[in-house]
Amino acid sequence: MKMEKQGQPPGFTLIEAVFVIALLGALVYAGAGSFMSLAPKYRLESAVWQVRSALNAARYKAMFEGNSVRVRFSPAGVDTEKYDPDRKAWLLVGRKSPEGVRVEANNSPVFTGQGTVTGLGTITVANEWGSYKLTLAITGRVKTTRVT
Repeated sequence: MKMEKQGQPPGFTLIEAVFVIALLGALVYAGAGSFMSLAPKYRLESAVWQVRSALNAARYKAMFEGNSVRVRFSPAGVDTEKYDPDRKAWLLVGRKSPEGVRVEANNSPVFTGQGTVTGLGTITVANEWGSYKLTLAITGRVKTTRVT
């Protein structure tokens, strides 16, 4: 039990405070390592969400505008393009660039004004944590499956 000296308020000494702060710092540092190992998992899940949302947004854009919308996959990211019949060309309307993952596809699906899709596709999103496969049905439905 600590004896209080006459005339001094109760409290901690500077050495005690420094020791407690150093101990808390060591615990935070040790815990941060375990959280950092989860970063690839959350990057992968975020990228899957971005790809899936790009596909769904393209489908709804095609339905609402009554015009074809294409989704292209490249190392730079996921590009959404709409067809301009006057120019007879595809115009870029959006791009998503998922970080820390590889996105590969066997096709560039085109959504029609009815919401269906031509050029069915299988998209793989992967990193060191694992991979997901997104399969696009002719109805425009996107099915997501964890592969590894």
